[in-house]
Amino acid sequence: MKTQLKLEYAAFLLLGIFAFAQTGLSWWWFIALFLAPDISMLGYTINNKTGAFFYNLFHHFGNAVIIYLAGVVLSLPYLQMIGAILFSHSAFDRILGYGLKYPDSFQNTHLGKIGKKTR
Repeated sequence: MKTQLKLEYAAFLLLGIFAFAQTGLSWWWFIALFLAPDISMLGYTINNKTGAFFYNLFHHFGNAVIIYLAGVVLSLPYLQMIGAILFSHSAFDRILGYGLKYPDSFQNTHLGKIGKKTR
């Protein structure tokens, strides 16, 4: 099942890259901003609940799709870009095993526990 999920997330990553290509913007935007959603982890400096909220806000596929579609409807390529990058980044994180976070701990995700202690 893990392999099947990783293949699905790889397809999502390709879909996100395709969505970005539709914006017509330079690829350096994609490369430069690909890891930007991880800034949301700064919420963990406050506490686990706040950290999980902001992490999940910036790593949820639904939010990325809504932002991208809003960019399409409003003809705003930069909004499309943000949605495509959020979507692609989230798919990449899922391939690596980083899922949406539960508020009790950064290591507790919807894909299972992560980190050195879990191995």
